[in-house]
Amino acid sequence: MRKTSFLCFLAYGTGATSCYWSTNLTAQFVEAFVKNFKRLVSQGGLFLALASGFGIDHMLKRTIFSKTPTSTLLNFSTSSSSASPPFNIATCIIASLQQCAIDKNLKKGRQLHAQLLITGLSSSSPSSTTSLINMYAKCNQMNQALFVLNRTADYARNVFAYNALISGFVLNGLPQDGLGVYEEMRQAGVLPDKYTFPCLIKGLCEVMEVFQVKKIHGLVLKLGLDLDMYVGSSLVSSYLKSELMKEARELFDEIPDRDVVLWNSMVNGYAQIGRFDEALGVCKEMSQEGVLMSKFTVSGVLSVFAVRGDFDNGRLVHGFMIKMGFDSCVSVCNALIDMYGKCRCVVDALEIFETMNEKDIFSWNSILSANELCSDHDGTLRLFDRMLGDGVQLDLVTITTILPACSHLAALVHGREIHGYMIVNGFVKDGESENMYNLQTINALIDMYAKCGSMRDAGMVFYNMSNRDTASWNIMIMGYGMHGYGNEALYMFSDMCKSGLKPNEITFVGVLLACSHAGFISQGIKFLGEMELKHGVVPTIQHYTCVIDMLGRAGQLEEAYKLAITMPIQTNPVVWRALLAACQLYGNVDLAEVAAQKVFELNPAHCGNYVLMSNAYVAAGRYQEVLDIRHTMRQQDVKKTPGCSWIELKNGMNTFINGDRNHPEARLIYPELHLLAAHIREHGYVPRL
Repeated sequence: MRKTSFLCFLAYGTGATSCYWSTNLTAQFVEAFVKNFKRLVSQGGLFLALASGFGIDHMLKRTIFSKTPTSTLLNFSTSSSSASPPFNIATCIIASLQQCAIDKNLKKGRQLHAQLLITGLSSSSPSSTTSLINMYAKCNQMNQALFVLNRTADYARNVFAYNALISGFVLNGLPQDGLGVYEEMRQAGVLPDKYTFPCLIKGLCEVMEVFQVKKIHGLVLKLGLDLDMYVGSSLVSSYLKSELMKEARELFDEIPDRDVVLWNSMVNGYAQIGRFDEALGVCKEMSQEGVLMSKFTVSGVLSVFAVRGDFDNGRLVHGFMIKMGFDSCVSVCNALIDMYGKCRCVVDALEIFETMNEKDIFSWNSILSANELCSDHDGTLRLFDRMLGDGVQLDLVTITTILPACSHLAALVHGREIHGYMIVNGFVKDGESENMYNLQTINALIDMYAKCGSMRDAGMVFYNMSNRDTASWNIMIMGYGMHGYGNEALYMFSDMCKSGLKPNEITFVGVLLACSHAGFISQGIKFLGEMELKHGVVPTIQHYTCVIDMLGRAGQLEEAYKLAITMPIQTNPVVWRALLAACQLYGNVDLAEVAAQKVFELNPAHCGNYVLMSNAYVAAGRYQEVLDIRHTMRQQDVKKTPGCSWIELKNGMNTFINGDRNHPEARLIYPELHLLAAHIREHGYVPRL
């Protein structure tokens, strides 16, 4: 019986199950087979490997359900005269528990736990306790892991069991519970070892317990573990995350054996807090000590050059990356795309992106951000459509990158598609608005609807929010004001003040913009006077510009001019350009010349200044001055930016640039356009420069 059971199990492990189960074996054949494997079995190594990798569950089922006493089944011996050591099934179960932890196979792990309880091995083997805790922790069952430790006798609660539980709590996002287990461990008199500290320090760092980290550092010094590379690396990383750079550097210098991971921690630690010179200095030291940069080092250095916009050095790193063979690494390529994007080199970023054989969500987000950063909104939407076609799942970063592109192009169809995707995939849920990233995403959605002119949809999203911040109110006020809904904007401002939120500078830009577009002159001037006195917001150049624009739109040009020359802030070109536009609108050429003189002094290269002044002269019939303006533009090498318009249809975004005939339907479009232009000229329309 014992030999047959072992033979069947071994046959199952080596893939010959069907042969042996389908054959009626004789006792002589079994004995002969066992005799041939006697030497291998007595060594134990092969058997344990087969047991843990190829079918311990089959063996356990025979053990659990067999009527033969467990003691008989748990030991195996041959009929040979030379005795073999008994086979220890506890070791097999522990090996299988470790595999369950790796595979996160909770069902099988529970079966093994039951077997330990049935056989009584759980109380007699401390290593089985540790394996059980580790298995439950890896399967995200921390209550079960804690239950195992609490049911374990005090003598079996060793440092390994505590380490497994602390590690489990930290890795499952429960660092505070892990710290509680550590305190219990110290009270029980169990001394921590070098495996305790890395996870413990990581947990302390996650809850920002800097003082506790320093206490742990003292204990590490007392136990003589400060020179251990893993413990030292954990302490350095914790100091870096807490931005205690002095302590991190001192500890880093004391560690004798520093691997590339520790060097990378220092490089990235300095880079993440904006100390880029120190980051590059550590990288230089690393090279001088003969430590070869890894792909993580390259990613960290590229992030430095990305923030700095250092294209030349970033390109040098790109060359090194190719030389070291890192160009096939997805994370390094993502960092490279990000660097080129932030250096405004979207062509290079696209080239890297297109050569990547494998792309993850970060690759797509990086190239989308690069296009959006370079104001290529149309290109951003084209890449987004391609991303959806490839079946890539969007995340919050993707959505917050795409929504501004929709806003700039007034691509309402795309925006609504993204909103629908957010709802279907659970990005917008009740009660989650308190989450910062979720709130930012919803604000971006409201902003998209507002800039696309759909205030009804913007309001629907706004009023469905369970929590609103100042930005949420500002977007709605600005949206109503921009589209001429002055009363709604002022009602929204009143509701914001009633909600207890304090308005800021952006709030008043929206309010004054609403007064300007709706013609609420007296109310706009009143808000400007009350900003600092009532709300504690000091008016800036943007607020004065809004009021000057408001007065100009209302035809009160003299009042606008007086405010421009008497306001307590130094003027900028935008102020005078607003006044110039108002003078051109009402045909006040004399005041337009004064405003134009000011704006030419402050910003002579802006083509809009010349266009506005030229149109003012055309309206006054002073065509010689128009020719002089054009002559000055040629002398100053000022070129008028070509007009651009776009429209979103079912087949996507259609863009038209003045003088461009590259649209595939240009042959049909422009004859109709010329026909329309002829019709409006018949009704007295005179085109402007």
